[in-house]
Amino acid sequence: MDGIINLNKPKNITSYDAIRFIKRNFNFSEKIGHAGTLDPLAEGVLIICIGKATKLSRFFMELEKEYWAKLLLGTVTDTLDLEGKVIEKKDVNVDVNDIEKVLKEFEGEIEQIPPSVSAIKYKGKPLYKLYRKGVVISPKPRKVYIKEIKLLKVDLPYVEFKVICSKGTYIRALCRDIGEKLKCGATQAELIRLRIGPFRIEDSISLDEVKEKGLENSIIPIEKAVGILEKWKSNL
Repeated sequence: MDGIINLNKPKNITSYDAIRFIKRNFNFSEKIGHAGTLDPLAEGVLIICIGKATKLSRFFMELEKEYWAKLLLGTVTDTLDLEGKVIEKKDVNVDVNDIEKVLKEFEGEIEQIPPSVSAIKYKGKPLYKLYRKGVVISPKPRKVYIKEIKLLKVDLPYVEFKVICSKGTYIRALCRDIGEKLKCGATQAELIRLRIGPFRIEDSISLDEVKEKGLENSIIPIEKAVGILEKWKSNL
């Protein structure tokens, strides 16, 4: 079998846990991988590549991403999400206009420092593994592109927004930087990946559905996946 699964990864499992689930529930001999990690606390679209489609994973990883995010103002954690330890608390004295103005400042090409707790490797080891051993490495800034950021809801201290961005963009880091600009700090409270290129959450399936339908009925064949991708790119 060669193709992809547009998987809706649930919260509280790693991206590799999703692969393990598929391997465990099916007599699996094909190559398998994913195209772009989602943090354990995040949910949403995760493209699983199977068989010859694993050779295309880098192309899927290059695609723009769309996220729904909720940030918590006035709280800073060491992991930049609610999984971490609170390291700072501040009063929140901002209004909707302040928030809208700051969000728009992040549109376009920006320099972003990725989280110290991430899958980025330092001397061959993921930063999150080093962090667990008490070694904190601050990654170098990288250029990322924010195509669009849209404020959806303000219910202080929470702010909800949508963002369309390039590969390599960390929404946890974006939440941190928004908090710094607002001078009250922030951490990511929730995150849902809505889309990777043309592959949308509305068309995704859950792990339970994969188990129920079977692997063959869950896979988008490689030719069809490439066709979806080419059609989407031609309409950009």
